[in-house]
Amino acid sequence: MDNVVWQPQPRQLEFMSRPEDEALYGGAAGGGKSDALVIEATRQVGIPYYKGLILRKTYPQLTELIEKSQRYYSAAFPGATYNDSKHTWTFPGGAKIVFGSMQHAKDKLNYQGKAFDFIAFDELTHFTYEEYVYLKSRNRPNGPGTRCYIRSTANPGGIGHAWVKDRFITAAAPMTTVWEKAVVQYPGGGVETRWSSRIFVPSSVFDNKILLDNDPDYLARLATMPEAERKALLYGDWDSYSGQYFSEWRDKPEHYADRRWTHVIDPFEIPSGWRIYRSFDWGYRKPFSCGWWAVDYDGVVYRILELYGCTSTPNDGVRWNADQVFREIRRIETEHPWLRGKNIQGVADPAIFSADGGESIAETAKKCRVHFSPGDHQRIPGWLQMHYRLAFDENGFPMMYVFKNCKAFIRTVPTLIFDEHKVEDLDTEGEDHVADESRYFLMSRPIKPRAAAKPDEYSKNPLSIFLDVKREDLTRPTARVGLEIISEDET
Repeated sequence: MDNVVWQPQPRQLEFMSRPEDEALYGGAAGGGKSDALVIEATRQVGIPYYKGLILRKTYPQLTELIEKSQRYYSAAFPGATYNDSKHTWTFPGGAKIVFGSMQHAKDKLNYQGKAFDFIAFDELTHFTYEEYVYLKSRNRPNGPGTRCYIRSTANPGGIGHAWVKDRFITAAAPMTTVWEKAVVQYPGGGVETRWSSRIFVPSSVFDNKILLDNDPDYLARLATMPEAERKALLYGDWDSYSGQYFSEWRDKPEHYADRRWTHVIDPFEIPSGWRIYRSFDWGYRKPFSCGWWAVDYDGVVYRILELYGCTSTPNDGVRWNADQVFREIRRIETEHPWLRGKNIQGVADPAIFSADGGESIAETAKKCRVHFSPGDHQRIPGWLQMHYRLAFDENGFPMMYVFKNCKAFIRTVPTLIFDEHKVEDLDTEGEDHVADESRYFLMSRPIKPRAAAKPDEYSKNPLSIFLDVKREDLTRPTARVGLEIISEDET
């Protein structure tokens, strides 16, 4: 055992043993994710032309990974050398492992024309889907006999939270392989079906016995963090994370029927006396979004239907022209029983009324008998209206509900994050088209804020059992017993 440089713990071994083309490891803090990536990259260094790539969003974030590699690689592979200026390890047989970054979208072009047998993304949620897919195209062999695959780690939160959650977390249960079909058409006319696979391997600090043995108080530090950070980093909760713009959001299937402490509910037949509204945000290369809303007699709004112009790729528009979009909207409004025969009031991004020397988008809509009024484009007041509507009263009832069939809203709006430079605004790099369209509608029916409440499960203090005990009086065994109780309660 004296010659062992590093040995995987059970959950790390599960991750490193997976045969899928893509695998995501983690979901919570402290699971030994970075170690697993750094070691996994060395699997094929015995092949002379092998080349691996380990990525972080920015170069300063690579420091810890590089330090890990310097601790392990030199000891495990005598003769391996690290070039600090090129951020590259070269192994005795000629294989290479490169440490790279991709701070801006254009930086992906730095990898154009290059091939990597193995690609690792550390903190995948810091990357956009477009960046991931582009690097995926660089995952190809540098010679015969290598295995080409991608491995990633992540915690909840970040600009890529939505697509990572959609691709790995909600696509299937943990440790379940997801198969994706691809149809290849050859220039000569032949067609071939191929399959690619991916999987999510969850891990948390509870899987890292070495860390807990070395630092038993790490659990306490995580457990005393603010609610969103605690739920994300300690328990890997992908519905609660630091930086979430609409942190009020709750999707609780057990309350779809009684409509308490949840924003998502079961659809129901719309009463004839309720008013119907339509909101719209234009997009061509990016998705367009159209939402239909019902307003009850108490002013509560319900998002009942939507038409979202997105391909199967997140944040990628279907590229319909304006006439095609509004003809489809008109068809829905003449055929759907909730909308047919209704006097529908429309509100849209004021930008669609700009002609720019030709027919405006709003004029095209009018020709299709789809009418809009210019919406109020103020961003911060609009987001405040969203916050006001999402807030629960003391009985657990909000002023806005979303029917569970409105998948685009449920997928995109809760995953939006704060802008790092405009602290009151949300980050427009996210998939914000549904949010923008909803904002125009809510600004057309503004309300005043009311006293907000949280359900008991979100307001309780997870460390309440320690409140009357001084920190210096907590022995490690007592603290750990308390945290075991907490973990059972929280999970």
